[in-house]
Amino acid sequence: MTSPELSKKQIKSLKALAHELNPVVRVGQHGLSDAVIKELDIALDHHELVKVKVAADDRDAREAMLLSMSQQTKAQVVQRIGSMVVLFRRNVKKPIIELSKD
Repeated sequence: MTSPELSKKQIKSLKALAHELNPVVRVGQHGLSDAVIKELDIALDHHELVKVKVAADDRDAREAMLLSMSQQTKAQVVQRIGSMVVLFRRNVKKPIIELSKD
């Protein structure tokens, strides 16, 4: 089950919330491992909005990792800036972040 697409207003709100966040997960020189995906999954369950730092110099490799992270965790990419990405996944059981309906 995938979450519904976020509206532009919701994305803007999430970007504002993410501005002050520090990266919770870091993808290092060994790339995207199962352990990293598991940690990201746990972080998304607990926080819904997570900032991730990807240590990949190659832009194409970084984009592939971002896509893979998003798909494997069923999270939506809210923002990408350089080596940082902000992911959002609604916690269905216990929502944390209140999003506007539009």
